[in-house]
Amino acid sequence: MKNGLIDRFKNTITVKIKGKNIERFMKRLVKLNTDLLRINYIKYNEIIIRIKKEDLERLEEAKTIYEVEVLDVHGMDKIKMLLLKNKYVIISIIISIIILIYLCNTIFSVEVVHNNPEIREIILEELKLNGIENYKLKKSYDELQKIKKSIIEKYKDQIEWLEIESVGTKYIVRVEERILNKEDSNYLKRDIIAKKDALILNVDAKKGEIVVSEKTYVKKGQTIITGDIKLYEESKNQIMAEGEVYGEVWYKATVEYPLRYKEETLTGKRKKVLVFKFLNYEIEFFNFHKFKFKRVEEEHGIKHLFLPISLTFQDQKELTVIDEDLTPEEATEKAIEKAKNKIENKLSEKEYIIDTKKLKVEQNNSKIIVEVFFSVCENITDYKEIVENIEMEEIKEE
Repeated sequence: MKNGLIDRFKNTITVKIKGKNIERFMKRLVKLNTDLLRINYIKYNEIIIRIKKEDLERLEEAKTIYEVEVLDVHGMDKIKMLLLKNKYVIISIIISIIILIYLCNTIFSVEVVHNNPEIREIILEELKLNGIENYKLKKSYDELQKIKKSIIEKYKDQIEWLEIESVGTKYIVRVEERILNKEDSNYLKRDIIAKKDALILNVDAKKGEIVVSEKTYVKKGQTIITGDIKLYEESKNQIMAEGEVYGEVWYKATVEYPLRYKEETLTGKRKKVLVFKFLNYEIEFFNFHKFKFKRVEEEHGIKHLFLPISLTFQDQKELTVIDEDLTPEEATEKAIEKAKNKIENKLSEKEYIIDTKKLKVEQNNSKIIVEVFFSVCENITDYKEIVENIEMEEIKEE
């Protein structure tokens, strides 16, 4: 196969020969050590052959009364001839591609989405310092992540969250301002109460008096740590109770899971790829690490007026794809896992699932329906302001 590919680029010539005795002429060429690569008899006195370029001189010496006409050239000479003939078209296409690549990778607009003009000004200035401004080249995904992280770290008291999204030749920057809690503890007098019905597992009181012990069932709104300090049933002082309460809370979830499951998830990785299209075929340029699964959006392109060919830029986003056929038992396990993940995503670092029980399983056509019971260790801390009781004495007229 490799030799055949090399032979395609060898310089050869297709020649038509006319004369009375073609067979005699062919024997003469063989005696002159001429390689006859291809022979095609047209008539008794006419033949078309292909020979090496260097054998053309031997053919000219041997032709005598025979007519010899060069029909075509092949190999690198053919390529050079075509390139030379279409050099202005090729040069213009190359220049167009370079300009298109440059324009598609240039920022023409940077928009910061936020209501606070001060925050917008801070972000625009930081982006400018990091090379993100109009008429500058776009940054890679990894560079954007580093810039985003550095800005959040620098303004951690002002910025909660930041995202830089590339849309065509525009960057859209979304930012969430950090709201600091400025409660004054000197003026807030409160109790710590239960946020929901639970079995108390742990009470950590930093300030205030614990009024409910562990392993006790409490109702929503019941006081657990009070800020009303009493002595012999008489209120002596009222403070802001501080602490945390963890309790066992119960949930029942009904989850559906298909027996035939397919899911596509974006990984966050994306890139611009130059693609040449011909009919249903695509050739990607300079794309050395292709995504196995991807979502493609066409952006800019050049199309031929008549032929089904085009040169376009694609915005490719990487996907992870899950495609599986499950047994009812596997689907049940997946459903329980899905319910657990949904609960765990809402839990903080100190919260966790204590126990999981499968209550009921049903199969409805192509899906499994599972009812699951969960007991969860959860922070049930809530607050209630202490309202002072002021005794009012009625004044009577004498």
